[in-house]
Amino acid sequence: MNNIFNFCAGPAMLPHDVMLQAQKEFCNWQDNGVSVMEMSHRSPEYMAMASEAEQDLRDLMDIPDNYKVLFCHGGGRGQFSAIPFNLLGDKLEADYLLTGQWSKSATLEAKKYARITDTNIITITEQGKTSVLPCAQWPINAGAAYVHYCPNETVDGIEIFEIPETGVVPLVADMSSTILSRPIDVSKFGLIYAGAQKNIGPAGLAIVIVREDLIGHARRAIPSIFDYEIQAKSNSMYNTPPTYSWYLAGLVFKWLKAQGGLVEVEKRNIEKASLLYSFIDSSNFYENNIDKSVRSRMNIPFTLVDESLNSAFLSASKAAGLLTLKGHKSVGGMRASVYNAMPLAGVQALVKFMADFEKDNI
Repeated sequence: MNNIFNFCAGPAMLPHDVMLQAQKEFCNWQDNGVSVMEMSHRSPEYMAMASEAEQDLRDLMDIPDNYKVLFCHGGGRGQFSAIPFNLLGDKLEADYLLTGQWSKSATLEAKKYARITDTNIITITEQGKTSVLPCAQWPINAGAAYVHYCPNETVDGIEIFEIPETGVVPLVADMSSTILSRPIDVSKFGLIYAGAQKNIGPAGLAIVIVREDLIGHARRAIPSIFDYEIQAKSNSMYNTPPTYSWYLAGLVFKWLKAQGGLVEVEKRNIEKASLLYSFIDSSNFYENNIDKSVRSRMNIPFTLVDESLNSAFLSASKAAGLLTLKGHKSVGGMRASVYNAMPLAGVQALVKFMADFEKDNI
């Protein structure tokens, strides 16, 4: 299986070493004679593991002490509802900045609960490439309860590396597909949330990093399971959490620390993305239509100039052990997701395959 590389956008591949450790511990975790997924989430052993996982995440991201870290149900979409319920307070408005498929989805959900100002900040360059307005030009409503944006759009292949300044208005970021891929200054944000199934672990878990002063203002109609105050007071164990996902996330955090932390991880991600983008840019057979300033390091969409070859490309790539390269149905084409767990060897294998496929079809 060493020659199989999974480029799925999510659920994404996990680090091989983490999978091996989970396999080894599957039936007998910490010599307890049972699997971790069978342990009570309130047992001393599980509570210790959960606490250690949180501390490892705090270490990796240098999370300030005045932020709570919550391990929640519902994935990223669950937080689309939880955020307006928790953060609107007595205000009626929030700003949502549209950069692609996932920011649009978050906006549509939030509009059920609030008066939302949605602003498209996508632009087209003189070269016809898709780009994003510079952060300094983003329209910020000083009276909004918060400003929401998605720093990495998995479908569209757009990543925003600059952190916008929003003054006293809390900045909220959906980091589902970019969290842990590079260092960020958590103190610039009021709230960060992320579905686990990209860079954290298996699907079923969402992580919320929220500044303490934003907790405790939820609307009365909020479901208790989404109330950050309740979750914080119960250490994310108001009810049974996604226990196995939490355990695997903890293993991934330790793996990331063993790699040298996020500074080292970012270097590797730059190397992988640069390799693939450089090949695409040098080819007249493949195209990427995103401006270089906002190209995603995590999700790299590309098209074949001759789209009649799409099916052949996907069949041949699968036969070569390069899985899940089909682009999202809303945009078509191809997409290679190269999250933290994707080794450089996987991208090298993809580039070699793409070069060979081009040679055979020109």
